[in-house]
Amino acid sequence: MNTMNRRTALALGVGASLALGTGTAAAASWQLKWSPDPAKNGLNAFEGLEDDRAKSHPGVKHIYVEGDHWRFDMHTGDRDGSDRQRNECKGMRQNGNALKINKDTTWRLAYQAFWPSSLTATTRFTHIMQMKVQDVGGPLWTLTPRQKSKPTLTVLTLKDNDANTEHVLCDYEQLQNKWIDIEFEFKAANSGGYLAWTVKDGSTVKASGRTTDVDLWRDKNYLRPKWGIYRSIESSGLRNTYQLTRNYRAYQLV
Repeated sequence: MNTMNRRTALALGVGASLALGTGTAAAASWQLKWSPDPAKNGLNAFEGLEDDRAKSHPGVKHIYVEGDHWRFDMHTGDRDGSDRQRNECKGMRQNGNALKINKDTTWRLAYQAFWPSSLTATTRFTHIMQMKVQDVGGPLWTLTPRQKSKPTLTVLTLKDNDANTEHVLCDYEQLQNKWIDIEFEFKAANSGGYLAWTVKDGSTVKASGRTTDVDLWRDKNYLRPKWGIYRSIESSGLRNTYQLTRNYRAYQLV
């Protein structure tokens, strides 16, 4: 299916793709709320950018459109504070306004990511997707490649008591240097909330899971996703690298 036909099908709710066996909602109830086009929307697809906020790499753009996708560059000398690096986009913008994830609403976020060999798994944090409260505190969950006995893709979630839980998904290296489909389904709630995930390589499901032992709301502002690279410099083997993303879709259950 070519790009135009695929986007038309998504807008009509046809072939919403990556339907989660771990989810709980009927596909017919999902409404497409966000499906930006790099050529048309550019960086205005997002609510905001965090591109070298410390001005550690002056004159260099780290977040930009490249063909049919968005690109996030990271160099070993980039800094966002003394011990970390951050080049991320935040939030979703629809018709010029922030698309807000409010309390007790249920959403499905899907996109494709390309992770090169240079985007290494690390012993400290390297987050390549986060869900956060707008301008408040740490992430409610992250997608994170971790260096264990081998490079491993993980999801880190936050419990009601603010303790982290690590969910090991699959081998990370087998997902690199190709386009991978990612989907998260979740209810943004203190009580009755859940998070489900699916990782696919083409038609092959590499990982899927679901947890209710997670705190997906803070009584402030609203939730918004972030994409890009946010990593600690306190790991060995960091390299100049990048992440590519495309085919973003956000559905709300209504």
